[in-house]
Amino acid sequence: ETYMGKDLVIVESPAKARTIGRILGPAYNVTSSLGHVRDLPQGRFGVRITDTFTPEYLIPRDKNPVVTEIKELARDANSVYLATDPDREGEAISWHLVQAAEVNPDQIKRVVFHEITEEAVREAFLTPREIDMDLVDAQQARRILDRLVGYTLSPLVSKKLRWWGLSAGRVQSAALRMVVDQERRIQAF
Repeated sequence: ETYMGKDLVIVESPAKARTIGRILGPAYNVTSSLGHVRDLPQGRFGVRITDTFTPEYLIPRDKNPVVTEIKELARDANSVYLATDPDREGEAISWHLVQAAEVNPDQIKRVVFHEITEEAVREAFLTPREIDMDLVDAQQARRILDRLVGYTLSPLVSKKLRWWGLSAGRVQSAALRMVVDQERRIQAF
């Protein structure tokens, strides 16, 4: 299959898109995903525990136009460069973009740079790689753990503290444990 349009570059923010667009020039079509384009559903668990903790991802209604635009731009592009942030969150955003917009795997190139300078950006485009699924899986595990801890611990915290709407996640649960341990030490003293 041959693609006739400009190469597509996807970043997370519109400001980065403008800057990178100036660096790369007219041969590239640079757009932004405005962050994540898929997430676990709101208001329900969204993780199939009996099926190896499989997450159920949805495209939020407000992200449909972004996904539709990326799908159309990718369809006309030679290559799709995923230039999201160089951390596990950015890696996951790239993977979610590809899944949500149904980008042809043959088009995908992952580029990473740690500063937005002409030299760093150009160097990244000379050395594209594949999406690092280890980073994506690490991000998915963190997100699933947030959901597991949050959905089981938050109601308990709200009930015990009689303050509805409080939420507890993996960080808060560890902090709460430290507070409880310290309180027990004080009581024992």
